[in-house]
Amino acid sequence: MFGAGGGTCSYREAEDADLLVLWGSNAREAHPIFFHHVLKGLRNGARMYAVDPRRTTSAQWADAWLGIHVGSDICLANAIGNEIIRAGLVNEEFIKRATTGFEQYAESVKPYTLERAERETGVPAELIRKLAHDYAKADRAQICWTLGITEHHNATDNVLALINLALLTGHVGRYGSGLVPLRGQNNVQGGGDMGAIPNKLPGFQDVESDEAARAKFEKAYEMTLPPKKGLHLSQMFEAMERGELTTAYVVGENPLRSEADTARARALLEGLEHLVVQDIFLTDTAEVADVVLPGTASWCEAEGTVTSSERRVQRVRKALQPPGGARDDIEIIAELARRLGTDWGSPTAEGLWNELRTLSPMHAGMSYQRLEELGGIQWPCPSTDHPGELFLHARLWEADPAKRGRPAPFFAVEQEDPLDELSAEFPLRLTTGRRLDSYNTGVQSGGYATPIRRPETLNLSPEDAARLGIVDGEKVKVSSRRGSLEAPVHVDPVLREGLAFMTLHFPEQVQTNILTLDAWDPKSGTAEFKATAIRVDKLGEPAPDTQEERPAEVGT
Repeated sequence: MFGAGGGTCSYREAEDADLLVLWGSNAREAHPIFFHHVLKGLRNGARMYAVDPRRTTSAQWADAWLGIHVGSDICLANAIGNEIIRAGLVNEEFIKRATTGFEQYAESVKPYTLERAERETGVPAELIRKLAHDYAKADRAQICWTLGITEHHNATDNVLALINLALLTGHVGRYGSGLVPLRGQNNVQGGGDMGAIPNKLPGFQDVESDEAARAKFEKAYEMTLPPKKGLHLSQMFEAMERGELTTAYVVGENPLRSEADTARARALLEGLEHLVVQDIFLTDTAEVADVVLPGTASWCEAEGTVTSSERRVQRVRKALQPPGGARDDIEIIAELARRLGTDWGSPTAEGLWNELRTLSPMHAGMSYQRLEELGGIQWPCPSTDHPGELFLHARLWEADPAKRGRPAPFFAVEQEDPLDELSAEFPLRLTTGRRLDSYNTGVQSGGYATPIRRPETLNLSPEDAARLGIVDGEKVKVSSRRGSLEAPVHVDPVLREGLAFMTLHFPEQVQTNILTLDAWDPKSGTAEFKATAIRVDKLGEPAPDTQEERPAEVGT
């Protein structure tokens, strides 16, 4: 954000914050290491608000839970912003010095009154007002979010709505105050840092607009780079559908299970002319591939680096020899290059890292030796005498405009409801998420037993279960506009009436993503996993009469 693709705060800053807002984040289960720091903050006296449709195990630690209707985040954020402005709690000095676009933003949030927000989000107006005032008045405050914000068709606008709140109050660029996007998987931050983004070169240098950066890479690679961004994953599937993308090389991913609308994803992947999968497991995607390249487990069978959500680059050291037939990912890619006509020799992890340091200014000071000595370094680290940055954007508080640099812009964004509309035929809102004991599509975690794991279920509120005449453990038919499946029911008191919950961890039991919508955010490419309209039917009974509309997502 503000030109840097990472969270502004370090984990330890949560321990010293006065106020923490977990927004669409069940960090206790999805990000347990970070949540340890949150717990230390709470023990040190911090207050916490949880904004989440479910009263999750994270929300149960909060001072207040804002049980929001799925997909109404912008309405809530804009109402908080409007209340901060109305109450005269904005940081006027910071806004004037370090931001642009405040007037347009202030005008855009005027219609988002507390009363409107209560109607549209389900959160009581007084609770919204209290969060607005507490956040604005706190000395150190953080907003932390994850997939509950980003897995929507308007994901980028959701994030911008939260950033606006930090700019209003000056809660960015200072120790303990900031914006904390928690990454959904290990080394997601590192993948983005290394250029695994369609429009970025390593170090978040733009491939289209930054001619100097592109020329630098062209010289190092001894080739011409097209000044054109590539396709993100959702666009790749659309290109497959049009017959424009006929070959795919999948490394360490299982899109046949992880993508929304599983039936469509399977048809497109199986319809490719050539599919290559490089992985440590024979995933569902690998099973339909033409070629499978067995890789190594990068966390224990290879050398390299990994980058956490707090921008900390750490060394990974080889502890085990890989099993027979498996080869290091670097070796596989170098061999492919050789067979395609380019001999890179025998590149090593450290050699490649040192090449990166010459091309990415934010990594320049991170030698392997320094990473070892310091136990990791947080980017940006532009030189070998730089310690790395504990938090980002301190420049915004500089009095000297030359040192302050580019101002941080407000973005006026408007509420957009989920695309998969509730109706009489599909009256329940399904949202998906994760559990503490499992990981993604279950390929890695599913092979290990744990006493806290239970089988996949459709979680329903006690009110909905009673209305449907369904008891705990009963198997039902679950349908969306894309498909149907059968699943046992778990009656879950953390859910509000009208809301259901499932995970994608156990596709061998329940293929949850058969139900989910593959519409995606045009700015980020993220699919709307969090807001599916469903119907639940008792097995052996006809579908209910759908002539009479049922109110959508009742209750707070």
